[in-house]
Amino acid sequence: ITESRNGNAHYAAFHNLNAGVGFQALLLPVAFSFLGWGWGILSLTVAYCWQLYTLWVLVQLHEAVPGRRYNRYVELAQAAFGEKLGVWLALFPTVYLSAGNATALILVGGETMKLFFQIVCGPLCSSNPLTTVEWYLVFTSLCIVLSQLPNLNSIAGLSLVGAVTAITYSTMVWVLSVSQQRPPQISYQPLSLPSASASLFASLNALGIIAFAFRGHNLILEIQSTMPSTFKHPAHVPMWKGAKVAYFFIAMCLFPVAIGGYWAYGNLMPSGGMLAAIYAFHGHDIARGLLAIAFLLVVFNCLSSFQIYSMPVFDSFEASYTSRTNRPCSVWVRSGFRVFYGFISLLIGVAFPFLSSLAGLLGGLTLPVTFAYPCFMWVLLKQPPKYSFNWYFNWILGWLGIAFSVAFSIGGIWSIVTNGLKLKFFKPS
Repeated sequence: ITESRNGNAHYAAFHNLNAGVGFQALLLPVAFSFLGWGWGILSLTVAYCWQLYTLWVLVQLHEAVPGRRYNRYVELAQAAFGEKLGVWLALFPTVYLSAGNATALILVGGETMKLFFQIVCGPLCSSNPLTTVEWYLVFTSLCIVLSQLPNLNSIAGLSLVGAVTAITYSTMVWVLSVSQQRPPQISYQPLSLPSASASLFASLNALGIIAFAFRGHNLILEIQSTMPSTFKHPAHVPMWKGAKVAYFFIAMCLFPVAIGGYWAYGNLMPSGGMLAAIYAFHGHDIARGLLAIAFLLVVFNCLSSFQIYSMPVFDSFEASYTSRTNRPCSVWVRSGFRVFYGFISLLIGVAFPFLSSLAGLLGGLTLPVTFAYPCFMWVLLKQPPKYSFNWYFNWILGWLGIAFSVAFSIGGIWSIVTNGLKLKFFKPS
């Protein structure tokens, strides 16, 4: 990650936008179907402002101690919470956000490639098409080829591709949806459930979907560490410039998808999100070419996102190798690590296809990385005057983030208990 320090505000914008918009955004109308217009828009706005503040906090804390740069999230957590507690609090969620996202991207990318092939090929498809696992393998192989780029700055071009494709397919899905006739039985009343407890947990799950749409905070310090920094020209200045541009475009992706998708489908929105809704309601109304382009853009975005989310794991492999052998990684060793990681991610996705059922629970456990820990770290490292507005604001915001994390985790457990968990090993659908 720190092999090259010639990053700039443009690179920061590309990386933040690539890391900040993903397939999770396409699930936002699902949350609105449980919350309705008022609570849905309010929750999305509050979550956006909250995570934008914690992003600013992390950018400022990168050089909280003069002359010292915290290049990784775990390093900053250790400085704030102590060596052991910092690792205990931050290591699992940041590893899950990197490695877990990589596995999820393989599954989403492979399945989208399969749908793209079905749309393009149509009735001319052969009688023996590739299976879902074979499409996962094709996607993983493409990821491994692209992962041979050596460091974070070298994938700036890929991040630009990821950013452009994210903006394009986000715009396409809501424009295609609102331009079609709405289903006649559409309703904007929040989905009714048989009991008050079921409604409560469904609402918590919807809030979790909104919270999980904001991602990438575990990569902020790594992105900033690729920039040159001096006392006269600190790295936080170009980093914040790039982040502001990126999060303007992120808002332009998330809000129209959520509002336009809910307007088009209301509480008929399938649990699979916008792509599933377009395929189900307008698969025969929209030109096959447009549908194919939308699916292809999702594939390109998943390929690009895999690289930036995997880079911290590659960095850990190479740092461990260098510290043990006291010599730099050769090209062959570096390539071997990346091939190994790509196929391990594929193996996990194929071996444990039920992991997506645990997304609510695991997502709740990782929520503090974005919404809580930065507030605590600000108080502990910057030490604002006790009982001042800044002190109260960050403590309250941090504990609210922890409370939401616990609530979303309970909601995830409730969902598992209610819907059941089918432990199918090596049997992806």
